[in-house]
Amino acid sequence: MPKGTDATTTRESATRARTRRAILDAAVTLLSTDPAASLGDVAEAAGVGRTTVHRYFPERSDLIAAIGADITERVEVATNRARLDDGPAPEALERLCQEYFELGDRLMLLYDVPQFAEWSGFEQETPADRAILALLRRGQEQGTLDPHTDTGWMQEVLWALLYAAWLRTRDHGTPRHAALTQCLRTLAKATAS
Repeated sequence: MPKGTDATTTRESATRARTRRAILDAAVTLLSTDPAASLGDVAEAAGVGRTTVHRYFPERSDLIAAIGADITERVEVATNRARLDDGPAPEALERLCQEYFELGDRLMLLYDVPQFAEWSGFEQETPADRAILALLRRGQEQGTLDPHTDTGWMQEVLWALLYAAWLRTRDHGTPRHAALTQCLRTLAKATAS
């Protein structure tokens, strides 16, 4: 093997990863404001040629699936960063909400763009889902979260409040910190024992 081949391959892989990331990021930004945007529109927003987008994502459904997988991965990372096993459950739930709030643009796509309802990963339970439910059960067992409210219901309330906070920020110009504060306050009251 010629010297430098591994470095060349690594450089090409890094370039491909950056290009793929640029396309995904541009698609998220564009689809957030124009759910009907074409792959050509995504290419223009990403600053790459249309053929480049098609090389990575031959069909729109491939792009949707890649965005969905990226969102799932980001949610998993955010869930881990929230350290759900550390401290009292209400504090862990607050950390989780803060982490998820930062993913607003991406997560809103799942609710706002109809194609995501057709994505096969949309309804799959993830490790993050299981971690949230475990946190809520722990809080109930420790007496810090309402033992009479179903944990699945509390999880849905978490997502609904986050969505409301993201909408307030995006559509009403509410400052991010104010929307998050209202979200956290309401979540604490809704789940308190």
